[in-house]
Formats: sequence, structure tokens, C-alpha cells
Amino acid sequence: MNKEAMKKRTNQFGLQAIRLCEALPDTPVARVIRHQILRCVTSVGVNYRAACHAKSQADFISKMGTVEEETDESMYLMELIMDAVLLKEELITDFYQGADDLISTVVSSIQTAKRRIE
Repeated sequence: MNKEAMKKRTNQFGLQAIRLCEALPDTPVARVIRHQILRCVTSVGVNYRAACHAKSQADFISKMGTVEEETDESMYLMELIMDAVLLKEELITDFYQGADDLISTVVSSIQTAKRRIE
């Protein structure tokens, strides 16, 4: 996937998170999870854009590692939402699958970058 397509993908991921968070109930628990999801999902896009301007392969790998971590954290929070039944599972399934696909792409990019260093 090229850089522009990935930027668009991370942007869409953020927009999906906004819609998901708007659907959460207005409870103390949901407010905490809402804040955490928005924090980590927006970090995905921000850190991917930073990786696009990395100063070296090592810097790229580091920044993409952060993208991977933040995407994984968002998946964990989605699992909590599903397990706590804060939303109907069908409302979160596409977002969760998108996060899983995004992680696969990021891991592949990291592995490619590591091979270039070797």
C-alpha cells in the first residue's frame, strides 16, 4: 500500500472511531473508554504521518511500532466494549476488522523496513 493510501486509511480509521464513540452510552465507564479510544486512534494517524517523514529506517520502524501499539490498544478497548456489551457487536465488528487489517499492514511495513536495514 502506498503512502497516500495508508494516510487515507488511517484517516478513515479515525473517522470510524469518532462514529463509534458517538454511539457509546453516556455512562462513566463508556466516557473513559471513549476518551481512550479517541486518544489511541488519533495517535495512529498522527504517528503514521510522522513515520512518513522519518529521518532514517530506524526512525521509521520506531514510529511504525507506535502505530502498531496504538492500533492494538484500540482493539483491546473494542474488545472491552463488546465484552461489557456497551454496544451491539454488529456496530463494532467492521471497526474491529479494520483495526486488525491495519495492524497486518503495519507489521508488514515494519518487517520490510527491517529487511532493508539488514
